[in-house]
Amino acid sequence: MASKLAPVFLRRAARPACRAPRSQFRAFTAGSSRRSETLAVHRNTPDNNPEIPFKFSAQNEEVIAQILKRYPPQYKKAAVMPLLDLGQRQHGFTSISVMNEVARILEMPPTRVYEVASFYTMYNRTPVGKFHVQACTTTPCQLGGCGSDAIVKAIKEHLGIKQGETTPDGLFTFIEVECLGACVNAPMIQINDDYYEDLTPETTKKLLTALKESVTSPGAKVPKPGPQTGRDTCENSAGQTSLTSEPWGIETTRSDL
Repeated sequence: MASKLAPVFLRRAARPACRAPRSQFRAFTAGSSRRSETLAVHRNTPDNNPEIPFKFSAQNEEVIAQILKRYPPQYKKAAVMPLLDLGQRQHGFTSISVMNEVARILEMPPTRVYEVASFYTMYNRTPVGKFHVQACTTTPCQLGGCGSDAIVKAIKEHLGIKQGETTPDGLFTFIEVECLGACVNAPMIQINDDYYEDLTPETTKKLLTALKESVTSPGAKVPKPGPQTGRDTCENSAGQTSLTSEPWGIETTRSDL
């Protein structure tokens, strides 16, 4: 009996020795870590620090009063996003002073406002140019038309800057973004609030030139937002291919009956 049990005891005794100790902590990802404080941390700069005063204009105060009417008084903090957007439009970007003023108006802890502003990428927490050029480089724009790579190359060549940079004259800031929802009109870019679609490198450079001229010459003509190929919205450029006749219904019968 002892001889039969001996191999079992030997195996059990040897098992801890052949196993390496395992860490009690597990990484969230197996990939290499990429640390960045850009989105989560504020660093005071000469043009963005709490000492710079910010107040909404009288006109925007009237807009704020109308916005707050949409929410019950006890839930007015729900207006944090439209007020941040309003502050960004007035100040040029969502500075720490803008966030603090929104927190004061809505009677919110400033940290709660910081959380919103740092989560949504539509809030620019550093200064941007007069024309914020956002090029979509997601798959549909990569594949549509001439492809977004050609558009990005044209922007970089024409403006002389790379992604994340601003031109020396402060007119243009260029970044890449994810899908902007105009996939059928790819490739496209967003400049401030406007979409410019069905682009080619030539029409992109023409657009950027026109925007720059509109600053120095107020009467300069800027291409109309939307498709730059002549179509109105997202209709088939080859013409209508479906619903070319009256659809069948309960009042439609075959002519041979």
